[in-house]
Amino acid sequence: MSVVNGKKPGVVRPTDRAVLSARRLATLSFGTLWGAAVVVGFVLLFLYDATPGIRGDSPERWPEASALRPEPGMSTLVMAVHPHCPCTRASLSELALVMARLRDRVRAHVLFTLPPGAERSWAEGGLWSTASDIPGVIPLIDSDGMEAAHFGIETSGHTLLYDRDGALLFSGGITPSRGHEGDSAGRDAIVSLVENGASPLNITPVYGCALREAPPVTVSGVTPCPK
Repeated sequence: MSVVNGKKPGVVRPTDRAVLSARRLATLSFGTLWGAAVVVGFVLLFLYDATPGIRGDSPERWPEASALRPEPGMSTLVMAVHPHCPCTRASLSELALVMARLRDRVRAHVLFTLPPGAERSWAEGGLWSTASDIPGVIPLIDSDGMEAAHFGIETSGHTLLYDRDGALLFSGGITPSRGHEGDSAGRDAIVSLVENGASPLNITPVYGCALREAPPVTVSGVTPCPK
């Protein structure tokens, strides 16, 4: 039998087998770790999407300290938003559906929190334009979140519904999870309360950024809302 470079053709030495086994083990280990990382990532994303923000205690009656007044002869909706909360775009999309359904039976005030020292342009961005385009919605600058504080709102997207007499009917969010549009208990509750005068529930979780905390920013732009 001929010898090539000191090795017999077709013969795998024990050291070669060990190297091949080590390589296979390394490949298998890497694949397992990568798969586990993907699973963990999906789980964390799911938990993040399903984690609500703080739902403050909203007054049972329209707050006298507020500069806003309930709309006479109809229900009044109040939503407070962080102007740079990416999750809130979904809340405004759901608000547009609510207003299209209820039309002239509800007036909505959307409060855009403006931190001390910030220019109006900081608040009048994309979300402001979205809110301004919704019929029946009045966007307002809320300096230092004072109005939101009167209504006990701490999380962007928190929505309140008061009846024509100033009594609180609903408090909560109108999206099914963070940044996701679609059927939600909050949206259904508001529609039912205005159309039928009743709803199976009047409190729902709120998904969004804290009004007084800036969303984290990365090199690619604003990342999803913090918990």
